[in-house]
Amino acid sequence: MGKLSGAEPRSGRSWLHPDTWHLRTKLVIVTTLLLVGICTVVGALLYATMDRVLTQQLDGQLAQASYRAAEYGTPGRSSGPSRDPLDAPGQGAGTLNARISNGVLVTSGLRTSDGTRVALTPSDAATLASLPVASQQTGGPGADLPTAVERRLSAGSYRLVAVKTAYGDVVVTGLPLASTESTLNSLVLTTVLVSLGGLVLVGLIGTVVIRRTMKPLDELSRVAGQVAQLPLDAGEVALAMRVPQAAANPGTEVGQVGNALNRMLDNVAGALEARQASEMKVRQFVADASHELRTPLTAIRGYTDMLKLTEPLTDQGAESLGRVETQSLRMSRLVEDLLTLARLDEGQPLKRGPVDLTQLLVETVTDQKVISPDHVWRLNLPEDPVEITADGAKLHQVLVNLLSNARKHTPAGTTVTASAGRSARGDAVLTVTDNGPGIPADLQSTVFSRFARADKARTSGGEGSTGLGLSIVDAIVKAHGGSIDLTSKPGRTEFAVYLPGALSTAAPAPAPAG
Repeated sequence: MGKLSGAEPRSGRSWLHPDTWHLRTKLVIVTTLLLVGICTVVGALLYATMDRVLTQQLDGQLAQASYRAAEYGTPGRSSGPSRDPLDAPGQGAGTLNARISNGVLVTSGLRTSDGTRVALTPSDAATLASLPVASQQTGGPGADLPTAVERRLSAGSYRLVAVKTAYGDVVVTGLPLASTESTLNSLVLTTVLVSLGGLVLVGLIGTVVIRRTMKPLDELSRVAGQVAQLPLDAGEVALAMRVPQAAANPGTEVGQVGNALNRMLDNVAGALEARQASEMKVRQFVADASHELRTPLTAIRGYTDMLKLTEPLTDQGAESLGRVETQSLRMSRLVEDLLTLARLDEGQPLKRGPVDLTQLLVETVTDQKVISPDHVWRLNLPEDPVEITADGAKLHQVLVNLLSNARKHTPAGTTVTASAGRSARGDAVLTVTDNGPGIPADLQSTVFSRFARADKARTSGGEGSTGLGLSIVDAIVKAHGGSIDLTSKPGRTEFAVYLPGALSTAAPAPAPAG
């Protein structure tokens, strides 16, 4: 059967071509990508919210530490200079304090976890001196904190605030961001791990669910593939395969497709049965008509012979009688060919027996040499005889038709070579090759069809053709379980018949109609 589309299907799937992916693969990938997007958005929002909350908490602690440092360094509470803000009670580990008086860094340092004091580097001091200065907060440690900034120091990242006290000094206070960053990093890691675990779990569950949901499509594909392999073009076709009821439930989208496919197959099966019934009627009519025509045709030939022997005829009468005889003989050949095809269509058993193909080829070619001496006939035979179990009379008809076809459709002087042998698989092979003008390309696809004829200009010697010779060859070869191939181009045409090396004695299946 011919292809309905000129597009060539891809030979396989490739990750570089999404159009070759399975539908279930696309669904899993799309679902996974959507979940990745959702997890990313949720993770980003969670990170931003947590960062804001932790920063607010740290700013609250920074406000208290800044207030304690500023209050502790206020002059007048004791004799002598202002005290170091880092010594203020309640300052925790990691707290940084510095006091700047008249633009000069007077004291600076940070408190470690064991309570010791660590001096700042000159670069840290320069960073603190460049901080924006705000007026001192009022209202106690719970009041709003002036705007804090983040800086990278030698001891790590710090959140810093610089306030100008009532006595004119600038007190810088800072708290480390290490705890906040650690919490955020833990949050990111936890979010990523939970998201990956969720994606893997959802991907596995989604794959199972999608595969189960799409499984009826596999049934549809299987049934459609089986139907595609059936020879629907000829003969009786048993179109029994259907989509299982579980995959043809019209209540689901996939089931609707399966139900529609079943209804389509029912319709096609009905059409094929009607076509087969019509073909059988035509075949029966042809067989009956051919059988009935044999008697009157035989009578016509008998009367023409009797007239030739008993009646004096003028030259014109003899010519007319000769034309009647010629046409009756041509009609008889057509009737015999139709009867042969009708018997083959009915599947009549072949009369099998040992057949020597080399001897059969020699006899047939010898007959053709007598019929057409203006052709060059050659034999190409192996040393050992090629013997098979087959119907010798039918194979003789195959060779006669092939050689006659070469004789009728090639000019005088054409070399026709007949050969016999065995293929690599052990099949018997008969070939008929000529170096004539070849068979037109548009005729090669239908050359084995019934009543297929070449241009009359290509028929040598004015011999008529019924257009059934090659269709009979095809039917006989298929009845033997063999095949026939044709290759033709100008200067070389070859018919190759392949026959099984050994045949069973079981009756063959009916040959499909050509």
